[in-house]
Amino acid sequence: MKVSKERLGRWSLGLAIACCAAAVGGTAFAEMGQPAPWEVTLQQPASPVMQNIVWFHSFLLWLITLITLFVLALLVIVVVKFNAKANPVPSKTTHNTLIEVAWTIVPVLILVAVAVPSFRLLFLELDIPKPDLTVKATGNQWNWTYTYPDDKIEFTSIMLTDEERAKMNPVPPRLLGVDNEMVVPVDKVVRIQTTAADVIHSWAIPSFGVKIDAIPGRLNEAWFKAVKEGRYYGQCSELCGRDHAFMPIVVRVVNEQEYEAWKKKQQVASRMRDDSYASAASATR
Repeated sequence: MKVSKERLGRWSLGLAIACCAAAVGGTAFAEMGQPAPWEVTLQQPASPVMQNIVWFHSFLLWLITLITLFVLALLVIVVVKFNAKANPVPSKTTHNTLIEVAWTIVPVLILVAVAVPSFRLLFLELDIPKPDLTVKATGNQWNWTYTYPDDKIEFTSIMLTDEERAKMNPVPPRLLGVDNEMVVPVDKVVRIQTTAADVIHSWAIPSFGVKIDAIPGRLNEAWFKAVKEGRYYGQCSELCGRDHAFMPIVVRVVNEQEYEAWKKKQQVASRMRDDSYASAASATR
């Protein structure tokens, strides 16, 4: 089937516009700490750990690309230079000491070049600095309960329905917005502790480089230090049952003054809930 130049030009123009729109849209969404349409890269980093993950990912990508091109070049040379037509009399070479030493040492050096930043990144993730704030995230089927043990704050975070989303300003992304966001101050070390009330869940925020399992009867720990204010979205990343896809995670990063105001408001709300529970318990006796 022949395609006219005019139609081919329209297809090319449409493809170029779609690519530009995807790139622009992806950048805009990535700045908000959420997935972007047609995204092929990692989300923009918002913590020191994620910055190192992005660097390590890019380093490995370039290294693998160079190795692949090198192996491809060797294959092309062998096909062109050592085929039956170019070499009617086969070579009787049995070995080459220099090549054998090279193909032993070079892979070792490559593995060392990968291992050093890999272990450095692991130690950065696992060695929790002195925390400025501790938050305990308990996974439930299918929501998250957040506890701030030092500030006597506790609340449950549940995904918004489409009707609830429509009333919000700005409107949060579908399947990612929640009624109660986890709030933390910017540029502070946050220790996140995870457990679960029923089955295994997983607490994950891609922009922070955090993904940690929440296991019943066990307390796991990780940390992050958000360097940019804004809302960052994640989801439960361990298959946990029927509504696994509907237990999102939202972390709102604010300045110190906003955080203190939010904390006081939550403490008042917690005291009011405790008083109401105590009154209800007294009434049933």
